[in-house]
Amino acid sequence: MSDEAAGDEDVPTPLESLGSMAALEVETAKDQRHIEIYTSKGLLSMFRHGPIDAENVVLMVGGAMGGVLGPAEGLYFDLAETVAALGIGTIRIGYRKPNDLPRCLHDTAAAADLATRSGTRRFITIGHSFGGAVAVQAGVAFRDHCAGVVTLATQSAGCETADALGTTPLLLIHGDSDEILPMMASQMVQMIAGTGELVILPNAGHLLTEAAAELRQRLITWIPEHFERHATAGLPGPAPGG
Repeated sequence: MSDEAAGDEDVPTPLESLGSMAALEVETAKDQRHIEIYTSKGLLSMFRHGPIDAENVVLMVGGAMGGVLGPAEGLYFDLAETVAALGIGTIRIGYRKPNDLPRCLHDTAAAADLATRSGTRRFITIGHSFGGAVAVQAGVAFRDHCAGVVTLATQSAGCETADALGTTPLLLIHGDSDEILPMMASQMVQMIAGTGELVILPNAGHLLTEAAAELRQRLITWIPEHFERHATAGLPGPAPGG
C-alpha cells in the first residue's frame, strides 16, 4: 500500500467526523428506523424508511427551521411510505443546527455515509426552501452517485455551485404565489445550473399546500424513473463514504 493510500485511510468519513458521543437506533415499525446521534454540536436525527439494504435512497431535508415532515402537509413522510413499497429507501434528516448551511450539508453527507454502509449506491436529494441549497450542494458533493436533485420553493443563496451539478438531473418546483421566496429564486438557480426542469405551480404558496396532490404524484413518478435511468447508465466505483 502506498503512503498516499495509507494517508487516505486516516481521513474520517462524514459520519465519523461528527464526533458522536452516543448513538441510538430503534426499529419503530417494519422497515422503519429512528436514529439519534448525539454530538457536541447538537443532536442529529434520522428517520429511515424502506429496505435497510436499498441500493437507491432519497435524502430529504427541511428548511431554515428544520423539521422532517416536509412541506405540502407532510410530503416527506408520504413519499417515504410510498417509495418504500418500490424498494426505495429514504432518510429524513433532522439537522443538528437548522439554517447553518455547512453543518446541515455535513448532516446530509453523514446520512449518505450511513446508508452506504448497508449497500446504498445512488441518491436523490430533495430540499425545501433553505433545504434546496443543502440538496444542491449535496448533489454536487455526491457527484456521479447522485441520480437527481429536487428543490421545492428553494432559496437561491447557497446554490451558487449549481453549475457543478453537470449532467445530474435537476427538478425545481415553485409556487407562483410564494409569500416568502419568489419563484425568481428557482429561476435563478436554473440559470446558474444551466440546465434543469422548472415547474411552476399555480396559486401555490411557500408550503406548496395548494398543490399537495400534484406534487406527490409528480415526485412518485420522477423518483423511480431517475433511479432507473442512473442505474442503467452505470455507476463508477463505491458510493461516497463506503
